[in-house]
Amino acid sequence: MKYLDEYAQHYTDCAWVPFEDLEAFMVEALQHAGIPTEDAKIIGDVLIESDKRGIDSHGIGRLKPIYIDRIDIGIMNPVTELEIVKDQNATAVIDAHNGMGHVAGYKAMEMAIEKAKKYGMGMVVVRNSNHYGIAGYYATMATKAGMLGITGTNARPSIAPTHGVENMLGTNPLTFGFPTDEEFPFVLDCATSVTQRGKIEVYGRAGKDLPEGWVIDHEGKNRTDTQQVLADLTTGKAALTPLGGIGEVTGGYKGYGYATVVEILSAALQDGSWMKALNGFDENHKPIPYPLGHFFIAIDPEHFMGLSTFKFIAGSICRELRASMKAPGEDYIFTAGEKEYLAYQFRKEHGCPVPPSLQKVMVTLRDRFKMDYHWDFEQK
Repeated sequence: MKYLDEYAQHYTDCAWVPFEDLEAFMVEALQHAGIPTEDAKIIGDVLIESDKRGIDSHGIGRLKPIYIDRIDIGIMNPVTELEIVKDQNATAVIDAHNGMGHVAGYKAMEMAIEKAKKYGMGMVVVRNSNHYGIAGYYATMATKAGMLGITGTNARPSIAPTHGVENMLGTNPLTFGFPTDEEFPFVLDCATSVTQRGKIEVYGRAGKDLPEGWVIDHEGKNRTDTQQVLADLTTGKAALTPLGGIGEVTGGYKGYGYATVVEILSAALQDGSWMKALNGFDENHKPIPYPLGHFFIAIDPEHFMGLSTFKFIAGSICRELRASMKAPGEDYIFTAGEKEYLAYQFRKEHGCPVPPSLQKVMVTLRDRFKMDYHWDFEQK
C-alpha cells in the first residue's frame, strides 16, 4: 500500500521513542506536576493513545503547554474533584471543578456505558472541565465495551461563523465510535473546523507555512504565516474556518452548524459556559480557567437487534466503501479509523516519532523534575 510505503518519510527528522517509555515519562511528569497517581495514569493513557494512533497534535506535544504550564500558572487544578450534580436513570450531570478533562471524560464515559447496559442508552454531561485530549479515546471506550460511543466538547473560541471573521466557536469535535467485525472500529474523530490549533502547532514546530483556506483575519483574508497565526488566534485577530471553508459555496455553513450543535450540547444541558466565556483571559488579558463542557453518549446495540448484527453491517458498509471504484492514480479508499489503525501497526514496532522541538521539551521537563531518563536522541 502506497500509504504505508510513504508513511515513515514524514518523520525523517524525528527520534522514535517506544510506547512504554514515552507513556511512563508523561505519567511521571504529571505526577511531579501535582496530579495523583491514578489520575496521571488515566491522562498518560489518553495522551499515549493519541501518539499511538498517529494523532501527533494531541499526545506528547500537549503535555507541557496545555497541561503542566496551565497547572503552573494556577488556572487548572491538578487534583480533580468530580461532583455528581444530578443522576437520573440514563442521564447524569457532573461538575469537574476545573480539574483535569481526561479524568472527567474517563469517569463520565464509564458512567454512560454502565447506564447503557441497563437502559440501552446513557448520556453524561460535564461542566467546568478542561481540555480532555483526543475525543476518539472516549468513543473507543464504548466500542471496546461493545457499544456505540458519541462525544463532543466545546473549546476556546477559534472558528468564525459563516459570513463572519470573529472567532466565536471552538474547534468542537463531534466524534463517533462504532464497533465492527473488523480488526478496528469505525471512529470518526475530527474538528468541525477545516483544521485545529494542534495541527497548526505541528506546522509551527516543522517551520512550515499553512495551506490557504485554514485561517482568515478580520479583513477576511487568508493567512498562512504559522507563527503569527498562533499568536493572533489567541488574541482574536485571526480565526479558523469551519468545515467546508469560507462562505457557503463549498459548504462552510455545514461545519459552522455542526460546531454550533456541539457548543449547545456542551453547555446547555449541564448549565455550563460557552463561546467567549471560554477565552481563558480576563478583561486585563490575564490567564483564567477555561471552563469547558463535554458530553458522552453510549448506546448498547444489544437493546436493539444485537451486537453481532450491528458489527457485521457496520463492517460490511466499510468494506463495500473500500472496494468501490477508485479515482485515477489512487490505490486505496480508507474508512474512518483505518489510518489510525495502520499508524498503530507501524508505530508499535518503531515507537512514537518525536521531532527536535519536542525533544527539547522532554529534556526540559526531565531536568526540571529531576527524572531518571536518558534518551538516545541526546547522544546525536
